Amino acid sequence: MKTRTGTDDNPPAAAPTRRAALARLAAAGAVAQGLAPSFAKAETDLWARTLAQARGQSVFFNAWGGAPTINAYIQWAGQQVLQGFGIHVVHVKVTGAADVVKRVRNEKAATKFDGSVDLVWINGENFLAMKREGLLFGPFAEQLPSFPYVDTLGKPTTQLDFAEPVDGMEAPWGMAQLTFMADANRVAQPPHDLASWLAFATHYPGQTSYPRPPDFHGMTFIKQILLDVTPKVDHRVFYQAVTADRFARLSAPLWKTLDALHPVLWRKGKQFPTNAATQRQMMADGELLLAMTFNPNEAASEIAASRLAPTTVSFQFSSGTIGNTHFLAIPFNSRANAAAQVFANFLLSPRAQARKADIAIWGDPTVLDVRRLPVAEQALFKAKPQAGQLVTSGPPLPEPHGSWVPALELEWARRYGM
Repeated sequence: MKTRTGTDDNPPAAAPTRRAALARLAAAGAVAQGLAPSFAKAETDLWARTLAQARGQSVFFNAWGGAPTINAYIQWAGQQVLQGFGIHVVHVKVTGAADVVKRVRNEKAATKFDGSVDLVWINGENFLAMKREGLLFGPFAEQLPSFPYVDTLGKPTTQLDFAEPVDGMEAPWGMAQLTFMADANRVAQPPHDLASWLAFATHYPGQTSYPRPPDFHGMTFIKQILLDVTPKVDHRVFYQAVTADRFARLSAPLWKTLDALHPVLWRKGKQFPTNAATQRQMMADGELLLAMTFNPNEAASEIAASRLAPTTVSFQFSSGTIGNTHFLAIPFNSRANAAAQVFANFLLSPRAQARKADIAIWGDPTVLDVRRLPVAEQALFKAKPQAGQLVTSGPPLPEPHGSWVPALELEWARRYGM
């Protein structure tokens, strides 16, 4: 592993407001190619001091390492900030953010202020835990020069993570929405809502499934069922912290639905695909008829990489599927919080966001409002329609409050974990 460099920098002084940052961007133009901001009087600007502190530091970026395309993108981004800012990025590949939260929690308990994590890819219940336990550095997100182009109005989950206010403690990185995939040669009419999905599973016993919780794709599908079987008048309760009474009352229809569904699933619901990648491969191999993803562009990306048949289509429920934003957060004890901010800012820049949205690279939807970008940078996001892109779509539905996730995981394991 690379040796850490840099010093224990103090947090920056009071941050400029978002309005001031936007004014500077309007006056100075876009962030040049996603690299150094060109502000007036940069020598005295807070960001210039952050850049100076960041040079020579190493950022230990803890991020999921299960996809070659994502790993390659992170490697590319690391090369850019090394060349542009003298920052070394070390991708610490993890299987889940919960392990990172546990590590930072243990470091706090041991009063270890030279932490092992500088930046983490995170959202949901893991962010909620870090925020409530004082495990985060910040607020910092709205200070980033790239932040004014974030589409906070059109994409409200960039500021509300699983119903928990972000409060500047994490920077938005990409958009996600539960999406299903199928080969049109085998599935002529994809399900358009939960009722038709359940009917489809019953009509084709043993040929559908969902990833085994606590995999987040599997948990998202369970939350999708929870929302769909609950009258909309009761949905407001899902955006409040869970209580025993609320959970018992509102989850009862979910378990009734799963009890009826599991016997017609792959291996009669006694076993489940370990994750979404496994489920996708099972669909590609003909073992399953449907797969799911949180990236609406994944089918198109997999077709471009020749891992899925060119006849694969993507679809969402017409009434909507759960959508959210994934984020970047800095632990309270990061030894390189200046470099972590610079790297997060680059990942949020139009250049990096456009590359990430490219189906040939990753296909992860941008958090930016592309219409507000300078014309030259808007052009970076233009792409021709690809095979595998959505044939039916629905609006994103807000995630329930993060506290519902561990409660659902525990009860699912108790009932079906075997």
